[in-house]
Amino acid sequence: MTTLKELAKLLNISVSTVSKALNDSHEISTQTKIRVHELAEKLNYKPNRIAQQLKTNKTKTIGVILPTVTNPFFAEVLHGIETASSKNDYDIIVCLSEETCAKEARSLELLSNGSVDGFIMAVARESQVKEQWDHINSILERKIPVLMFDRVVKDIVCDKVIVDDFQSVYEATKYLAEEEKRKNILLISNIEELSVGKLRINGYKQAVAENNLTSDILKLDNVKDVEEALFSYLKNNDQIDAIISNDHITGIVAINMARKLGKEIPKDISVIGFGYENTQIISSPKISIIHQKAFEIGEIAIKLLIENLNNETHELQTIIVPSELKLSGSTKKA
Repeated sequence: MTTLKELAKLLNISVSTVSKALNDSHEISTQTKIRVHELAEKLNYKPNRIAQQLKTNKTKTIGVILPTVTNPFFAEVLHGIETASSKNDYDIIVCLSEETCAKEARSLELLSNGSVDGFIMAVARESQVKEQWDHINSILERKIPVLMFDRVVKDIVCDKVIVDDFQSVYEATKYLAEEEKRKNILLISNIEELSVGKLRINGYKQAVAENNLTSDILKLDNVKDVEEALFSYLKNNDQIDAIISNDHITGIVAINMARKLGKEIPKDISVIGFGYENTQIISSPKISIIHQKAFEIGEIAIKLLIENLNNETHELQTIIVPSELKLSGSTKKA
């Protein structure tokens, strides 16, 4: 492998100058930077990450802890994290909690022993339900930065990136009532136990109260057969003329079950789910969505965590990423 010393000898400059040029230091002229970068590329020079870590006491690596990657939302957030981290010359290590507190705690402990500089995480379902987050506080007490996204803990003081879950469902319900004149709007929730689920339910209730709607909430948190539960509910509640799903998959299942009962979408029932644009193509008609901007959440999370890592006077922030109601074939005014 080519070394800094070899580059310096070939260019007839000091090792320090080569190092500063590769790190884009303002102390080095543009002409010298160009010479150094051209030779480094020609000789396929790769920085010695271990030596850099020893010198700076930084790994340039971020731990990412997700509940799952089978949920397209988390997969898209991870895409945004990976893209933004690469642009900023950081690597990531991804661990899955699989919605358990024990796996979440184990991942934090494993990576906090010198493997990463900080963490980005969405809290596991079990941790939120049981209100167990001593394992997260212990990381913060060791001065290792943690950033939470989507599923956050109000009582933990750290950077956070969230969607305005209350407002997004409030606006969707209000749209169905005012623009489509729907009167019997069903909210489907399979995340009622989570912070985001509670906020979405509260947004729905607020809009229902303001518009004098007939409402109901179908809770599917622990239901094994979602299709059967939805089919049975819609069959026994023929008055339902609109559905909001607190996630994207259940919204698509709702479309399928309504059609199975002979309902026309959106003539008889309008449907809105959560998700992002790529999820719309897997339903017929294409489902209208509350677009969460998952990729953007990942990008913002990286930017905010790196700012924390590089700035001793960093002020903790909660950034709200506004969602967007994207209408398609499952609502009347697509």
